[in-house]
Amino acid sequence: MPEIPGKACGECSLCCKALEITELVKPAGDLCRHCADGGGCGIYAARPGVCREYECLWKGDRALTAQMRPDRTGAILMEDPESDEYRAVCDPSKPLAWRTPLVFKHLVAKARSGRLVVAKAGLRSWRIYASGEWGPCV
Repeated sequence: MPEIPGKACGECSLCCKALEITELVKPAGDLCRHCADGGGCGIYAARPGVCREYECLWKGDRALTAQMRPDRTGAILMEDPESDEYRAVCDPSKPLAWRTPLVFKHLVAKARSGRLVVAKAGLRSWRIYASGEWGPCV
């Protein structure tokens, strides 16, 4: 993915905390042991394939403003290619970050465009509907 000016990770390393990385035996919610202070990866050159393949939607979408950077919202926006879900994966310390007005408005807009939208926090998940209603996934 080509870099967009002003869209660097900087101090954001929420993906290194919120996402599960089975190759590193790192469960979702635990900070990766290779995450450097101030952001960045201590094993970047030798990072596992799942980390190499991960593309942060915030970094690749010009429409997502600086305020939507994952560490600022507490939620990582991502596409799930296996289920075609549009997801907001929340920082475990902010499980309802998807409900903040800025993130929620974005998720409802995605639902209105016809996408299946799901917010996740740990083992809990919620479906967001085009109407703005939401409810737990079963």
